[in-house]
Amino acid sequence: MSTNSTIKIAIVDDHPMVLEGLKSILSKEAYDVYAFTKGTALLDFIQSNSVHLILLDIVLNDSNGIDLCKKLRDRLANTIIVGISNQAEKSIILEFIQAGGNGYILKNSDNSEIITCIQQALLGNLALSQEAQRIILQAPVNNLALPKITKREKQILQAVAKGHTSAQIADQLFISLITVETHRRNLMQKFKVKNMIELIRIATENRLFD
Repeated sequence: MSTNSTIKIAIVDDHPMVLEGLKSILSKEAYDVYAFTKGTALLDFIQSNSVHLILLDIVLNDSNGIDLCKKLRDRLANTIIVGISNQAEKSIILEFIQAGGNGYILKNSDNSEIITCIQQALLGNLALSQEAQRIILQAPVNNLALPKITKREKQILQAVAKGHTSAQIADQLFISLITVETHRRNLMQKFKVKNMIELIRIATENRLFD
């Protein structure tokens, strides 16, 4: 995807003013934007059309955003799904990510933060607005027996949770990109997870960032 104009983004929100506002923000960045007020309309659309990223409200008139995320993930394995909502409960944010979401943006985010989160999601990173990051880092302690992590692994885990790329982490910690990638692989193996999103969920639930 060389230019924004080649990137197709679908927005689902049942508030017309919010929908138009998001559409305006993304259109100014030259993304190809499709807007829907109902989850069923999006499901009909994706039967014959492909999109790279879906911005999904959590509370919709005709569906629950978390349930819709699960349906979309079953049908669209490679499509990026990011929640955008006023729902600021940590349980909802984590449940959305567990349902297959690639990120979560609170609607009180400003335009630049929304764009930054979308860019991070398109790069394959967990995309969380700053407020969403703060909320999930307060997740309750789980009594699971967890593997020990080193100080360096913790630093990398914290940076990933903030949406930083491997290249950015390498620059911040003054280590090589290969070293960062090795630590990421080791962390996934330690926690027996398939991706970094699942690892971040476990880390936040067990307060590994404290």
